[in-house]
Amino acid sequence: MLLEKKYLKLGPAQLFVLSFLIISVFGSLLLLLPGATKEDISYVDALFTATSAVCVTGLNVVDTELAFTIFGQIIILSLIQIGGLGIMTFTTYFSFFFKGGSSYKNQLLVKDITNEENLDNVFSALKSILIITFLIEGIGFLLIFISLNNAGLDFWERAFFSIFHSISSFCNAGFSTLSGNLYDIRIRFNFPVHIIMSFLIILGGLGFPIIYNIWKYITTNVYNLYKRVVRKEKYIFAKLEISVNTHLVIRTTVLLLLIGTFSFYFFEKDGVLTQYSTGLGKWTAAFFGSVTSRTAGFNSTDTSALTIPTSLMLISLMWIGASPASTGGGIKTTTFAISVMNFYSLVRGKKRVEFKGREISQNSISKAFAQITLAILFIMVITFIMILIEANKEPMDLLFETVSAYSTVGLSRNVTPLLSDSGKLVITITMLVGRVSLFTLLTALTKRVNLSLYRYPSEELLIN
Repeated sequence: MLLEKKYLKLGPAQLFVLSFLIISVFGSLLLLLPGATKEDISYVDALFTATSAVCVTGLNVVDTELAFTIFGQIIILSLIQIGGLGIMTFTTYFSFFFKGGSSYKNQLLVKDITNEENLDNVFSALKSILIITFLIEGIGFLLIFISLNNAGLDFWERAFFSIFHSISSFCNAGFSTLSGNLYDIRIRFNFPVHIIMSFLIILGGLGFPIIYNIWKYITTNVYNLYKRVVRKEKYIFAKLEISVNTHLVIRTTVLLLLIGTFSFYFFEKDGVLTQYSTGLGKWTAAFFGSVTSRTAGFNSTDTSALTIPTSLMLISLMWIGASPASTGGGIKTTTFAISVMNFYSLVRGKKRVEFKGREISQNSISKAFAQITLAILFIMVITFIMILIEANKEPMDLLFETVSAYSTVGLSRNVTPLLSDSGKLVITITMLVGRVSLFTLLTALTKRVNLSLYRYPSEELLIN
């Protein structure tokens, strides 16, 4: 009873942050079990690996293939699945499932995850999200398994590789069971696998509300077609209501993918892409590099060999990240899009931000500005700390590492395994902060202010 009262006192943000902390520590203890590793690893390495898995980052201080047994890799995979779906999703759904009901307050929490306006359908929507996730991962598993004919793996190795990489891709985790990630010679030129994983990453990075919206559209029309064919009832085509958020996310995602692909190809056509003998191979690698840099963290090329322009482009894509309510990190595509639209409106002299016949609320603009400012400040501070701690490493590499950790990407310029214990702990904290978002963390630590019934006179300040 006392525990329940304490639980009720925790706000959504506090519960979310605390959940990731607990699971990370618990996961690190599991990875220290004798059957989880092939040789002893330090607690710092175990904590770093568990945090990287829960935060679906993918940064590694030890080689996943050489350091962990199948049991250890299953632990990592479980942490990825929990972290990808979101601990709040699991906690809320299974709490409702076992108790048989939920309070109005908890329904409002799940409404934020599912974007479902009708509270009566909230938990139905959450159940659908879990079904959709496992269905997509299952399809990904089958497609990857079929595409591994010439990888030199036996049946069970192919099966485990397929399920591990399907989940890791959809959850935007970036973990691989191969020492060289997808740059490993056994999989480096398997373009079908790269393309399949790319689309799993894109789906995971779009966000659950959008996937659920499309799912509802498909299932509704399939059911209506069934009624038309089997029951001979009149077929009613279900109109898909595409929200402003969906329009914004899809357009921004497509634009970033195109910019990333063409930039990667242009900057690296005489660099890392020269190892590919065909145009298909070069463009596939460029596309995969664009996709994975937006919080997935897989690498099919040597990241440490990338040119400075490519590295800066990847840092920008990592900083933006995936979309809200998705398995990815970063400041989010909507935040970036709103900031660009706000800039465009300001230079045109408009006082409102408008998109698709709607005015973007001032609250959304303020949150976008806060997310961007906090992310930049935090990355600057952590990079400065890392430069002090790791004085023997290139500042560019440390900036790359910091942005990758904060945006839960997992790409590295071969710096992660060489970090000192102090550096590993700083990056561990950065991954946690990036996964829960600095804005959420500050919300959890700050006392909420009740709505004020007064307003001061407004004042225009000099900005430029």
